[in-house]
Amino acid sequence: MIRSLALLPALLPALLLVLASAVLGTGARAESLVTSLSSHQVAITSNYTGSQVVLFGAVRRDAQTISRTGPYQAAVIVRGPMQTVTVRLREERGFLWINGEQQKFANVPAFYAALTSAPLDEIAAPALRDRLAVGLDGLGRDIGDTVARGGREATFREALVRLKRRLGLYVESDRGVTFMTPEIFRSAIVLPADSPPGNYEVEVMLFADGSLLAVDRTNFELVKIGFEQRITALAENQSLVYGLGTAGTAIFLGWLASVVFRRD
Repeated sequence: MIRSLALLPALLPALLLVLASAVLGTGARAESLVTSLSSHQVAITSNYTGSQVVLFGAVRRDAQTISRTGPYQAAVIVRGPMQTVTVRLREERGFLWINGEQQKFANVPAFYAALTSAPLDEIAAPALRDRLAVGLDGLGRDIGDTVARGGREATFREALVRLKRRLGLYVESDRGVTFMTPEIFRSAIVLPADSPPGNYEVEVMLFADGSLLAVDRTNFELVKIGFEQRITALAENQSLVYGLGTAGTAIFLGWLASVVFRRD
């Protein structure tokens, strides 16, 4: 006990520093985000033609929140299941087009959407935009991990983004987030019919005066149900049975067609 009391003067500066950090951290607290999705599971059925998930967000302020000179801005970033993608360069040889140089990338989002309440130039300072890599321009620089290195990774990354965007799987909209009140906003996440099943991560960022104030994360899942799910499970878990069944079905349908359309 006496030894502990003797050490107290030496520990006092450190204790005061910890206390001051806690007080400053509490005082520095500002806005936070509260978000919710209209659905955390989207079902893929036989007549699936795409879907939409709506995100609602609210800015929560505490007693220490300072006043802002400008309005709040928000960005919603959606990333679909990660996959490995090979990008090939098509070369013209005479009258034929053949595959030439190629580049393989791992950890590439199958779906990507950058939805903001205003153009990125108006939301964040250039240095912050580059650090966050928000939007298709940033994605084109950083997308995927190179598996087989070539000499033009940046060119192939840009081509990958361009092809995904053409398919509607990579989307960027500077009017994708709407503020219904100064502190409440919504965003519609549109999923095309070609969106692959899996987990979709949603990252919501709040900005004001060119600075990042808060980040919140949530997710939803795109799943196959019913007959489609059973067929997918059979193909993945019992590939031999699935292959034999597919071949048998093709043979049967071919025989049935020959009987139906037989000429006497």
